[in-house]
Amino acid sequence: MSAPSHETRRPNRVYQEGTDPDPRFSLANERTFLAWLRTAMALMAAGVGIEAVNTSTALLHTPLVTGLAVLLLLGGVLISAVSFTRWATTEKALRTGRPLPPPRMGAFLGYGLTAIGIAVVVLLILLGF
Repeated sequence: MSAPSHETRRPNRVYQEGTDPDPRFSLANERTFLAWLRTAMALMAAGVGIEAVNTSTALLHTPLVTGLAVLLLLGGVLISAVSFTRWATTEKALRTGRPLPPPRMGAFLGYGLTAIGIAVVVLLILLGF
């Protein structure tokens, strides 16, 4: 069984250069892409959940909680949008034998979640929990 030509594989800009790498590397790249999508969905679900609790309870109903929910939702949307570009750039690097791109989303997610965690602690202290 031969691999499909680069004209039939999408996105074409990824498959038009280089040669197919070891399938294990492509599959690992795909798993990483799916892991980023899971992370994005978790952030979006957390944002929706926080806002649902915020609107349904009088105890936490504050614009700060809504702001936190919006931050989580926007983080999920951003990670979802950037993860495909990351997959394509990595796959292209694997195909052409170039160095892999640096992991930029890891720093964004790490520092972003740290900031959100600190905001939640401050918010809980201000609300008297």
